[in-house]
Parts: sequence; C-alpha cells; structure tokens
Amino acid sequence: MIPVTKTFLPPIKEYNSWVQKAFDNNWLTNRGELVKELEEKLIAYLGIDWITITNNGTVPLQIALKLLGKGGEIITTPFSYVATTASIVWENCTPVFVDIHPEYLTIDETKIEAAITEKTTCILATHVFGNPCNIEAIEQIASKHKLKVIYDAAHCFGVNYNGQSIFNYGNVSTCSFHATKLFHTAEGGAMFTNDKELQHKLYYSHNFGHKTQLDFHGLGINAKISELQAAMGLSVLPYMQEILDSRKKVIETYDSILDFSKLQKLKIRENTKWNYSYYPIIFESEEKLLETQKKLNENNIFPRRYFYPSLNNLPYIDKQMMPISESIAKRILCLPLYVGLTVEEIENIISFLVNQ
Repeated sequence: MIPVTKTFLPPIKEYNSWVQKAFDNNWLTNRGELVKELEEKLIAYLGIDWITITNNGTVPLQIALKLLGKGGEIITTPFSYVATTASIVWENCTPVFVDIHPEYLTIDETKIEAAITEKTTCILATHVFGNPCNIEAIEQIASKHKLKVIYDAAHCFGVNYNGQSIFNYGNVSTCSFHATKLFHTAEGGAMFTNDKELQHKLYYSHNFGHKTQLDFHGLGINAKISELQAAMGLSVLPYMQEILDSRKKVIETYDSILDFSKLQKLKIRENTKWNYSYYPIIFESEEKLLETQKKLNENNIFPRRYFYPSLNNLPYIDKQMMPISESIAKRILCLPLYVGLTVEEIENIISFLVNQ
C-alpha cells in the first residue's frame, strides 16, 4: 500500500533515551526538562526569538483568536483545513471568507479590503501547503485598518520567506507538529510572536492562566505538551535535513515525469525557501480527479482530496459564494509524499493518473 504520507519515525533507541530522561526525572508533563530543551533547540533551528509548544496545532489558533479576535468578524480563507474555520466559530467569532488566488492558493489579498467592516478585528490567513501568503500586502492592509494578523502556518515548519522564518510574520503564527507533518511530536503544535506583551499572554493562556501555583494572570486553558511528546520532537529534529532532502527528491521526480499540459501544480511564491510539505495537483475537472482517485485506490494507492470541501460550505457556516476556492477544492488531489518513497513507486502512481 502507498498512503498519502507516512510518519517519519526516528530510531526507537534514540526515542527511548529521551523517554528515559523523563522517567529518571519522574516528570511527565507541566513543562519539564524535555519541553524546555525542545523549545530552545527549535528557537535555534528556526531562527526565531520565542516559541511556546502546545499539545496540538489547533489550540494555538483558538488562543490567538481568544486574545485578538474579541468576538468580532475574522477575515479568512475558505481553502484550508477545517480547523482554521472551526477555531473561529469555536471562539464565538464570525468567519468572513475571501476567495483565493488561483495559482498560489492562498487568500487573495486584493479582495480583503472589500470584506472589512466596523466589526472586523483580525485577518486569519493560511500559508497553504507551506506556500506563503502575500505577507507584505496583508500587513499593509492590517496596519491601515488597525487589524491584527494571525497566520495559520500549520504546514510551514522550515519555510523561510525573504530570508527569515515564516513564523516571524503576523501578530501570531501557529504551526502543527502532528504526526503527518515534516517535524512532529506525534501530536502537538506551537505558537510564535515577536511582541513581548503578547508572548506573556500567549504563554499564560496555554497554562490555565497561572502566575504562580495559587495566583493567576488571567483566563487560560490547558494547552501544555507532555514530556513524551517532547521526547519525540527531540528525536526527530536531528533528522530534519534528511527529511527535507528526501522529500525534495520525491517532488523533483514528480516534476520531471508528470505531464502538466492538462494538470496544474502549486505555484510557490517568490522569495520563498519551501519545505516540500505536499504535492498537490489540480485536474481539469472533478470527474477526472474522481476517475484517477478510483484507479489509484484500486491499486492500493491512496492520495487525499486536500482541501475538500471548500470551507464556506461547512454545515455550520452561513453560505458565502467563493467560486475559485470551490472550483479548486473539487479538482485538487495531494499525491503521496514521504521519506523513502521510491522512483519506482512514483512511476507507478503516475501511471494511473488520467491523461498521463
């Protein structure tokens, strides 16, 4: 079987050596030695000033929206994982969708201002498949209208834009460390900001609001990561170059073999050092996609319709027409991509694609 992805697993002995430290410390959660060491190593690896790692990749969005959304309207993208929109609704804010760019697949910055009202508090944009939004334009709009910017950077570990980490942009950026991601802690995530005051609020918000054991800064929830999750991250991090190199080779092989006369591939934004996180292809029609998916599945190959459906069609959303996102969502398929996928397997996958 060829799945859409496989979790990168470090040698079990290396993971066990980190777990042993947690056992020796008799400390399994509540920000122990391993969590703090992982944060320090991630700061150094990513070239950032601050990080708080969390128990998943959704709760940082919820915390950011709780602090910055203030129950208002959140301008966002309809083309993302469901967590982006669900977090907005969960935090009692209102998603206001803006359609996407047909090539970059990120929010179309030229349509944002028309969606702003007196109730707008934030822009929540997704760097789709690790592909940056038009950050300069979004920040200019946000500054003009005094809005906060939250970036859902779930796919962006290791992405650099204009020579620095993608996590350095926006009021808050978030990332997922889920097992399917390049860097992972089995389940986990992180939040980033360069604002000292906001760092303080984000940090205490992820730990029940604690100031001391008995005093509180303010409202908070439990978003802490465990020592066992941190042990996985500490085991995976030394292999990041190997992971990136392997995934790059897979993508280069797809690029060299695929016929793009009837397929569209993701256009990576200029000045981006990408992380090779996904390999989406866009078919001419949904019928071609479904025909291809059926053939692949019949041959034990399992790509993913990612992202589908367009989020403006979720059952708990007031309908808003998003023609580009809806069209792309119906026609996009992510092909298998993971460390160790061979040229022979890639050729086999491509052999079942319609029009190839």
